Amino acid sequence: MSAGAGVSPDHIVVRSRGERIALRLPVRALLAVAGLVLLLLAVIGVSLTIGSYGIDLETVFATLTGTTVTQAIDNVVWQFRFPRTLTAALVGAMMALSGGALQNVTRNGLADPSLVGISQGAALAVVFAIVAAPNLDYSWRPVIAFGGALGVATLVQALSYQRRGNNAIRFILLGIGVAAFISSITSALLTYGDIDRAMSALSWLAGSINAATWGDVQVLFIWCVVLTPLILGLTRIMSVLRMGEDTAIGLGAPVKWVRYALICVGVGFAAAATAIVGPMGFVGLLAPHAARRIARAGVGLHTVLTALCGALLVAFADLVGSAAFAPIQIPAGLITAIIGVPVFIYLLQRAAAKSHL
Repeated sequence: MSAGAGVSPDHIVVRSRGERIALRLPVRALLAVAGLVLLLLAVIGVSLTIGSYGIDLETVFATLTGTTVTQAIDNVVWQFRFPRTLTAALVGAMMALSGGALQNVTRNGLADPSLVGISQGAALAVVFAIVAAPNLDYSWRPVIAFGGALGVATLVQALSYQRRGNNAIRFILLGIGVAAFISSITSALLTYGDIDRAMSALSWLAGSINAATWGDVQVLFIWCVVLTPLILGLTRIMSVLRMGEDTAIGLGAPVKWVRYALICVGVGFAAAATAIVGPMGFVGLLAPHAARRIARAGVGLHTVLTALCGALLVAFADLVGSAAFAPIQIPAGLITAIIGVPVFIYLLQRAAAKSHL
């Protein structure tokens, strides 16, 4: 790692052996990544100490490093709080990356999996599975959710491309309409389905992370390992797409296939996260904008910042939900919605003003 000739002191250049790969990275963005990581670790640490069974931070650290203070503390930290905080961070990162992928593919800063019906499609598929086949193996939920989310994403894309004019705003408006329609179908399933199955689905729909287990962490981690390299591998072409489709095609980018790939990756992230904890609104909308305001960076580093912002947002929301009115547990999805709605209204008004609609 070294600073190349003519490189601004605000950037560093990382070169591979033989200089086949060289990355020019802004120092501010790197500091932002480090700061967000520290903040995320701090939120996780505080989350592990707060609850009906109070534990100080020193004891939590000793427990995590393998020291058994008491068996009760071991159970509280390892079986309940730690998987919950890890699930919150992973879900936040995945929803944020989904929003980032959708915003890039649509070139629309208002795109979010919960706004354009993708989360609702995943939720409908999973609720239908819970009501119709309650004995279905839990591991099939992400696959079922992916099918429902992909179907809705395809429908909204097709509807938005059938019209001329400002497709970016129409994409959002059509998505909101489709999401409302799907939500009504989900409500009907809950109303007329078996009461026990409906209650199980209803608690999941709240976007709560209270009952997260190590099995949930494992599923989310596997999906992250599969999908994260894909979205990072597409970042160079994503930067070209920002210049417009005509420019990207002129530079030889396979725009059509990249669009399909980004949609599938975005849907995959949202579907897997929704399948585990239920819909988590506005995370995919807020995180990319927050990352952009924290530090300007290329698409690759911005993607990393987006994931960290999403992880921090949901981890913080879960912390507030568990501590604000303890012992009452407020779902993290409700907290993110309270934060996200005013921001969405502001962004929608700004986009409408720019397009004169």
